[in-house]
Amino acid sequence: MTDADPGDLVSLEYTIDRRSITFDIDEEIYPRDATYGAAYLFVDRCFMFLSRPSAGTVRVRLRSRDAEPTEAALETLAGEFANELLNQVMRQRIGESTAKIREYYMARAFFGGHSNATIDDLLAELDREELEEAPLDIPVPWKDGAKGEPEQSVEKAPE
Repeated sequence: MTDADPGDLVSLEYTIDRRSITFDIDEEIYPRDATYGAAYLFVDRCFMFLSRPSAGTVRVRLRSRDAEPTEAALETLAGEFANELLNQVMRQRIGESTAKIREYYMARAFFGGHSNATIDDLLAELDREELEEAPLDIPVPWKDGAKGEPEQSVEKAPE
């Protein structure tokens, strides 16, 4: 636990009516894409209404699907939305901070080993490899199977 000044803590200020809870989100803290990501995950849990009361602010109204929700249920819904909003912000930041690494690995996966190879080079490499025919244990049902004898395999795979 930290010694935080209670004045430094940010709380979710909201208004509640009979079936909904409404609160504003500052886009300087929570980018619009994070708000949309959180909203997308809540569309099956409640009715969602987004509006813009002023520049840089998104107003979110979550209306319960229940006919008579309790105030505690609406507060829980808003708290879960706020948690998901934070989760979306962290996902975005991690995605941005690791973008170069992902790009590097994708480039290496696609172009790493044979970036300058021609088809002739690749065919020559295949010719150089020892492509022995590996014996397989493949059942051949038409050999002796019709006579009531056990089916025989063409060859046995090496162990």
